[in-house]
Amino acid sequence: MPYKPPFASPSAQNSTSHAAASVSTPPCAERTQRMKRARFVHGNIMRHVVTMAGTGAIGLMAVFFVDLLNFFYISHLNDSTLTAAIAFATSLGYVQVAVSLGMSIGLGANTGRLIGACRHFRARRQASAFLVLMLAITAALGITTALLAHPLLVLLGAKGDALRHATEFMHITSPALPLVCLGMALSSLLRAVGDAGRAMRVTLTGAACTIIIDPILIFGLHLGLEGAAISTVISRCVISCSGFLNLRGHDMLEWPRLASIPNAAKAIGAIALPAIGTNMATPIGNLIVTHTMSRFGLQAVSGQAVVDRMVPVAFAFVFALTGSVGPIMAQNLGACLPHRVRETFLASLKLTALCVGLDWLIFALAQPIILHVFHVEGAGIGLVKLFCSWAVASYMFIGLLFVSNTAFNNLGHPLYSTAFNWGRATLGTIPFVAIGAHYGPQGVMIGQALGVTLIGSLAMVAALTVIRRLEQKMAPQT
Repeated sequence: MPYKPPFASPSAQNSTSHAAASVSTPPCAERTQRMKRARFVHGNIMRHVVTMAGTGAIGLMAVFFVDLLNFFYISHLNDSTLTAAIAFATSLGYVQVAVSLGMSIGLGANTGRLIGACRHFRARRQASAFLVLMLAITAALGITTALLAHPLLVLLGAKGDALRHATEFMHITSPALPLVCLGMALSSLLRAVGDAGRAMRVTLTGAACTIIIDPILIFGLHLGLEGAAISTVISRCVISCSGFLNLRGHDMLEWPRLASIPNAAKAIGAIALPAIGTNMATPIGNLIVTHTMSRFGLQAVSGQAVVDRMVPVAFAFVFALTGSVGPIMAQNLGACLPHRVRETFLASLKLTALCVGLDWLIFALAQPIILHVFHVEGAGIGLVKLFCSWAVASYMFIGLLFVSNTAFNNLGHPLYSTAFNWGRATLGTIPFVAIGAHYGPQGVMIGQALGVTLIGSLAMVAALTVIRRLEQKMAPQT
C-alpha cells in the first residue's frame, strides 16, 4: 500500500499519489506501529528489566514453590526412600525440561527480534509453525524417557525402593512433557511481545492448581509420590490452556502451515539448538553431582534435594532474568540500539548482586527452621548448613553465567553460551567435585561452588566483549 501523509488534505493526497506510488514501503512504514509493538526500544531500561524480571520471578517462584511444596509433603511421610526418589526423578526430569526451555528461548529470541524490526506477520507465521515441531520433539523425548526410566535411574545411582518409586514417578510425568513445552513456548511469546503480566498468569494458574490438588492426592487419597506425579500432569494441562487464553489479543498465532515448518526450523533452530545444548549442560552437571552424592547414602541425596528445591524459589528473580531480558535485548538489537543492549546487561548484573545478597542473609538466619521443616537428618544436616552459610554466595556467579548466556543467545553468539554452560558442567564440575568427594558430601558442594565461580566470571568478561564489538560494528548504522 503506498504511503500517504497522515495529515494531508484530500487534494494534497491526490496530487502526491503518483509520486507516492513509486516509493516502496520501508520495513517500518509506520513509526507508531513500531512504538506500539516494540515497546522495549524506548523508555527506562532498568524499569523494563525490573518489570519483566519481577513478573517473571513471581511466576517462576510459584512454579518452584509448588515443587518445594511437593517435596515438603513427601518429606512428612517420613520415608527417606521417597524423598530420595523424587530427587532422582526430578534430576532426570530437568534434562527433559532443558530441551523445552532451549526451544522456547529460541522461539522468544527470534520472535522478539522480528517484532523489534516490525515484521509481525513473519514472527506470527514462524512461531505457529515452530510450535508443531516443538510438540513433536518433546512427545518423542517424553515417551522415550518413560520407556528407559529404570536403566537411566540405575545409572544415576538409584537403588532399591528409591529406584522403584522414582521409576513410577517418571512413568507418569514423562509422557506429559509436550504440555510443559507448550506452556513454556506460549509464555515465551507473551514475553517477546512485552506482556509480562499475562506471562506471569500462565505459571500462576498452574501453581494454584497444584497447591489445591497436591494435598488431596498425597494425603487425602493416600497416593503418596504417585499423587504428586498425577498433580504434576494436571498442572501442566492447566498451564497449557492458560497460555492459549492469555495469548489471545496479541495476534501471535495462526493455523500452522506445514510448508512453513522448514523455514521456521531453520530460523529459530539457529538459536534454539545451541540454547538446548546450553540448557542441557546444567542438568547434566546436576546429574553428576547427584550421582556423586549417592555414594554417601540416601540422607546425603535428600539433603542435596532440599537445597535443590529451595534454590529456585529463593533465586527466582535471578533465574527470571534469563528469560526476561532476552526480549529486551532482542528488540533493541533489531532496532539497531546497541547502547541499550549494554544498559540492559549491566542492569541485570546489578539486580543479580542485590538478589543474592538478600538471599544470603535470609538463608544464614533461617538455618534452624529449614532443618526442622524438612526433617533433614544425618549427612544432610551438614550440607544444608554449609549451603546456608557460605555456598549460597556462589549463586552470584551462576547469575553472571545465566545473564551472559542470555546475551549470547540474543546477540547472535549462541555457541558461546553452549561452550560456557558445558564448560561449567564438565571442567567446572567434574574435577572440582571429584576432588571434593575425598572430603565427604560437603566437599562435593564446595567443589561445585568453586567451579561455577570460575566459569561465571569468564562468561561475564566474554559477554561484555561481545557487546563492545557489537557497539563498534553498529556505530555507523546508529
